[in-house]
Amino acid sequence: MDFGVVLQADPPASAVVSLMRRAERNGFRYGWTFDSAVLWQEPFVIYSRVLEHTERMIVGPMVTNPSTRTPEVTASTFATLNEMYGNRTVCGIGRGDSAMRVAGRPPNTLARLGESIRVIRDLAEGREAYVGDHRIKIPWIKDGKLPVWMAAYGPKALAMAGELADGFILQLADPFLTEWMIKAVRKAAVDAGRDPADVTICVAAPAYVGDDLDHAREQCRWFGGMVGNHVADLVARYGEHSGMVPDELTAYIASRESYDYAHHGRSGNPDAGFVSDAVIDRFCLLGPAAAHLDKLRQLQALGVDQFALYAMHDAKESTIDAYGAEILPAFAD
Repeated sequence: MDFGVVLQADPPASAVVSLMRRAERNGFRYGWTFDSAVLWQEPFVIYSRVLEHTERMIVGPMVTNPSTRTPEVTASTFATLNEMYGNRTVCGIGRGDSAMRVAGRPPNTLARLGESIRVIRDLAEGREAYVGDHRIKIPWIKDGKLPVWMAAYGPKALAMAGELADGFILQLADPFLTEWMIKAVRKAAVDAGRDPADVTICVAAPAYVGDDLDHAREQCRWFGGMVGNHVADLVARYGEHSGMVPDELTAYIASRESYDYAHHGRSGNPDAGFVSDAVIDRFCLLGPAAAHLDKLRQLQALGVDQFALYAMHDAKESTIDAYGAEILPAFAD
């Protein structure tokens, strides 16, 4: 199993670079950040510094979207980083939650997302692609490689991930839901004539190593609030108890009221009070290292290829170090 670390691009950018370097020293292979232009600093500028100051780390957004940047701009940006640092990027992409809504626009449609996945990958790897009705090719790209991984929760998005994407990003670490969603992605891959093993499975969630569970839960409660935005979209689309999405995912937002993106992805988010301790325990990895190992082994058995650790709490350094010392060695093979 690979491991990644996910950070917010808060100033100073040098602190993000430092944490990424720390993660690489501890054996992490991937470095991810949020991508929301209003809320955080520009991640692609930071990726350039991360790549310059690391040796092996692969970087990318968790996740970008097809509208904040047009597909040809996204492809060229990734290709530039790859030309400079040797194909060490991955494009995580989704419909866009905070990046779009903070700017007063709705998330992208799945149709636009699917088209963009094809265009970004083709252009970044030096092939021709249609942008609208216009066929283009970026002439200077040679030997480019860009995996495109798609974030998804709902049945149509899961099917698209299996049909089109090189990887599937699931932003929660509940084993039951992970199994359900991996099965949906793999079925879609088979139905599309693909080898399901060609779709990399990445589970992303907060991890907090320590014995004080009450404190860890308060530091990670924001995550249930963030996931709740996506779940609310699913409930609006499919209704409650539709059978299209497991109740284990949708039921917990029943008392959700509002959401202020000013607190997005931050501990102490006042709009996450509806998230119960039980949901935090299901969605996150908390407790001593042994508890993390147990859950990670469950996820690995389900087919998870990477666990991406959200380090968005008051123990970033110690959690990264604890994973390097006690968790990653157990998965070194």
